[in-house]
Amino acid sequence: MKIIRTSVELNHWFNEHNIQINKSLGLVPTMGALHQGHASLIENASKECDLVVVSILVNPTQFNAKDDLDAYPRTMDADAEIAKAAGCNVIFAPTAEDLYGGKPKAEHMDWGSITHSFEGKCRPGHFDGVIAVVDKLFGVIKPNKAYFGAKDLQQVAVVQKMAQIRHPNIEIVSCGLIRDSKGLALSSRNIRLTNQGLKRALKLSFALSNVVENTSAGTSIKTAVDTARKELQESEGIDLEYFNGVNCQTFSPDDEPFDWSHIVVAANVDGVRLIDNIEIEVVG
Repeated sequence: MKIIRTSVELNHWFNEHNIQINKSLGLVPTMGALHQGHASLIENASKECDLVVVSILVNPTQFNAKDDLDAYPRTMDADAEIAKAAGCNVIFAPTAEDLYGGKPKAEHMDWGSITHSFEGKCRPGHFDGVIAVVDKLFGVIKPNKAYFGAKDLQQVAVVQKMAQIRHPNIEIVSCGLIRDSKGLALSSRNIRLTNQGLKRALKLSFALSNVVENTSAGTSIKTAVDTARKELQESEGIDLEYFNGVNCQTFSPDDEPFDWSHIVVAANVDGVRLIDNIEIEVVG
């Protein structure tokens, strides 16, 4: 496995080995602090593509708070081991200035509810940064396929929209959400949780599972969501931002329950912001 740290070096390496001519190329964009969820993306990419590039960049333009940016874990040595074991061929780890070609900045984008509801509302400008960095990565790497985790459900929708507009030849592959043995959605932020925080964080996935179980037992989806939301709002140590049904294509807060495809949740636990979701089937 090769580690490349500049866009120029990456381009030279591609040209030297005729990569973008002779090989199908898969990209797994990450901000590092890799875990089994990322490994699963890399494994999927390695099964479908001749060559897998994993990008590692803590992207400043998608953070709303400098403290959050500074606190984001950076674990390059461990990341390299995980990426290699999962089937990565090249790690592309540029500086933000290298990738952006100067001071990192993101253009404001308004694609309706996809960019401005839920995560977009709670984190103004976040998706501007996501669009900017993925657009840059696509332009430099020119992959055939790019792999994203379904835990960041709204991000997948945003990236799919961006690819349709700017990179129609790149296939966006959404891969299943990965949980630990207790049911907690894997996240690079989990390592910042205390033992008590980990226990509290499990309530998020439990609430999602309860909605599915209760609707299967005959409870209306709206009632099940409202009940689970109230329980989380009353849970000590959980600062709930949202718990709601969404359609994963529109992310409109005005969609009716029969149009929902997922339940999504965001909350601060131990001062760490976590998101999760679960797919549902609504009948009638």
